[in-house]
Amino acid sequence: MTRVKGCAGRKDGDRRPATVHLMSHGQPTPPSGIMHSAPPFTAGLARVRDHHVTVPVDWSQPDRYPAITVFAREVVDPKRADEDLPLLLFLQGGPGGQGPRPTASGWWHTALKTHRVVLLDQRGTGRSSRIDGRRIAAFDTPEAAADYLSHFRADAIVEDAEHLRRTVFGGAHWSTLGQSYGGFLTLTYLSRHPEALTACYVTGGLIGLQATAEDVYARTYPRQVSRNRELARRFPDDVALLGRLADRLAAEEGVLPNGDTFTGERLQMLGQELGMSTGLDGLHWLLDTAMDDDDAAAPSDAFLTTVARQTGFDDNPLYAVLQEVIYHQGSRAGGWAAAAEHARWDAFGTDARPLLLTGEVILPWMYRQIRALRPFEGVAEVLAARTDWPALYDVDRLAANAVPVAAAQYYDDPYVDLDLALETADAVGNTQVWVTNEYLHDGLRVAGDVILPRLIDLAAGTWEVTGR
Repeated sequence: MTRVKGCAGRKDGDRRPATVHLMSHGQPTPPSGIMHSAPPFTAGLARVRDHHVTVPVDWSQPDRYPAITVFAREVVDPKRADEDLPLLLFLQGGPGGQGPRPTASGWWHTALKTHRVVLLDQRGTGRSSRIDGRRIAAFDTPEAAADYLSHFRADAIVEDAEHLRRTVFGGAHWSTLGQSYGGFLTLTYLSRHPEALTACYVTGGLIGLQATAEDVYARTYPRQVSRNRELARRFPDDVALLGRLADRLAAEEGVLPNGDTFTGERLQMLGQELGMSTGLDGLHWLLDTAMDDDDAAAPSDAFLTTVARQTGFDDNPLYAVLQEVIYHQGSRAGGWAAAAEHARWDAFGTDARPLLLTGEVILPWMYRQIRALRPFEGVAEVLAARTDWPALYDVDRLAANAVPVAAAQYYDDPYVDLDLALETADAVGNTQVWVTNEYLHDGLRVAGDVILPRLIDLAAGTWEVTGR
């Protein structure tokens, strides 16, 4: 199934920069800190150059905290390294995930045919002043740490990118490719600095402009139920095995290799992969060796090791801590949005059979059971209770947007609601959406060589779609 939804705006093929006005708060003045670019080197099939820039934690009060470092990696085809190629900034999914590393395979090899690609480690991730449990434990109080982390949202990430563009790349215009949370960042970028952008491509990341976290989970929980049904349809024996594992853990909690307690709730977290194109198969093959032929035996060491890794957040604790924070704007009642929705679904209880696997949600118990998240428990409670947040999107500016936006949205994606995405497409000028059921949330990863060229053509007005 393919559907394209178009919105009025700039004429097809007109790639001139839009004429815009600065927001009332003005453009932040970049700090006079350090900028460092390392000598280029070749890695695999790419020519690579690493860049570091210094930015304030709080762009509205640059002297409030010590400055942090933001890292970006510039990647180009070695055969075209001396050419003045257009820039493509990749806005990574997340929150809390570092930018991809340019390995032998990936969507960037398609992008390198036409662009110089910039891979950004968003603040707090990878080599950009990474936040982990040790760093957060250095704060005197959870309130102080929570206030600090409140500056690690889309508005600050966009200002970091703008500082990078103006300093390292001399103010050159660039296009953006936003995967998942990168789509949230795209909408913030268009709200604050559309003059920097030539085109925006989004994969699985158009969020409702005024949707609350509560709105999102009310829509995505039923979609996760559907993914569980698909697991049962394709692999009914796996569902039975999950039930037996849950029964065993209810009788006697296990221990994972990293020392974490293995509970039924932790087992349910394996369902996050159900939103990915290869997730059902991946879970099936994980369960294939979970137990010996004798169900009375303990789960295998290999299975327990994989569970600890897939559900541990060791490499991205901010994914958990900021999971709901990325939605908050204006005044809210406070509280845990996913936990409130979860409580409405008896079918997701650990004692329910069949055992339903949870999706892209963070629940309070995780901060007690998961080692990498324990230092963040008090911080997460403070963030959840906060009732007032700055706006992330300028709906009026987005309505008047002239920058071409082309988005791929996946019909069966359980993590980004399609109806909210289409509402956003209607609300953002010059936006076109390709809706497809060929892929799930990770379409860019599994089919970037198809999706990216199609979005580029869609934004340029050179791709015609016959179906709707």
